[in-house]
Amino acid sequence: MRGQVAASGYLRLLAALAVALTVTVSCAPASSEQAAPGAPAPPGSVQDSLGPSTASYYLPQEGNWAVPSDAPTARIASFEGTVDIEGLGSFTFDPSEVPALRPDIFWHGHFSLFDVVAHLADEGWFTMSYHYDSRLDTYVIEEIDGEMNWWYRAHYAGGWYDINAFRMDMYPYKDGTQLRLLRQNEDYLGRIYNSFAGEVARKSLNLGRVVIPEVRIGTVVFNDVPVSCHDVRADLLQPGTITALDVLLSLADQKKLNQMKLTWYGGASDAAPVDSFFVEQIDDGDGLFDDEASPESGRWLYETGAREFPGFQGNHISIPSDVRILVSPEYVSWYWLD
Repeated sequence: MRGQVAASGYLRLLAALAVALTVTVSCAPASSEQAAPGAPAPPGSVQDSLGPSTASYYLPQEGNWAVPSDAPTARIASFEGTVDIEGLGSFTFDPSEVPALRPDIFWHGHFSLFDVVAHLADEGWFTMSYHYDSRLDTYVIEEIDGEMNWWYRAHYAGGWYDINAFRMDMYPYKDGTQLRLLRQNEDYLGRIYNSFAGEVARKSLNLGRVVIPEVRIGTVVFNDVPVSCHDVRADLLQPGTITALDVLLSLADQKKLNQMKLTWYGGASDAAPVDSFFVEQIDDGDGLFDDEASPESGRWLYETGAREFPGFQGNHISIPSDVRILVSPEYVSWYWLD
């Protein structure tokens, strides 16, 4: 039943995006208590421009798989936000006052869900102890007001509260985000943290490279796919930050794809802001679902993570692929929904 409710909410969001498709503007085809990694110096000012509500890009353009440099960029959060913490209540915050604890990932002005909670604790609204664990490549909450074993659920505007197994300090915050912190079973948290440790170990065995054991696009399976960064979201993420979208672009670099279509959505119906690219075509030449997405034909969805948390058990969450940060997951799967 829980999976059915989540699927229903996801379909509502997709239906809103499908309406926007009809007005798309088409363009040319154990703890390690150390500090988190630091940030490189930014090359210039960070853009905060919405641009068009929709804009489509067919790749490659003249043999180049890069998104044009004048593509729209994400808005910086500016509206008051709220966090609900089980047993403590609701807390509001000003996003302009939230610093990023992972400046190695986020540009100035952008931050994660974990940053919001840490900020509220630093402001004295409640007590929280936490540390960065390099073996998991994430911040870990030790205690909140003397209670242990905390995890979270969240969703963007127009969505639902995902069950997720995704690092909280890599989940980008934007206006309209809803966040809840809940007590969880210790064994369940242990499984999530073990999956994080497995990712870090896999990346270490690959000498710091991201190599994904299995990538599935429809019925086609690619094994041991090396992934490189393409910096599609250089407005929000630091250079070199690998995302789920980079998996497709890396396959394109390896001449496994013929064409892709990316469409930027600024917002759609009750889902605003969206401020992300959605994948609306993956032409891999197999003759199955190679055409563009549309309200009539269907669309592409994806999930990624550890095999222990498939689908709505934790890996299928409503973070667009262009900002779904990867460490070194066991699999990435793209599938067509009619």
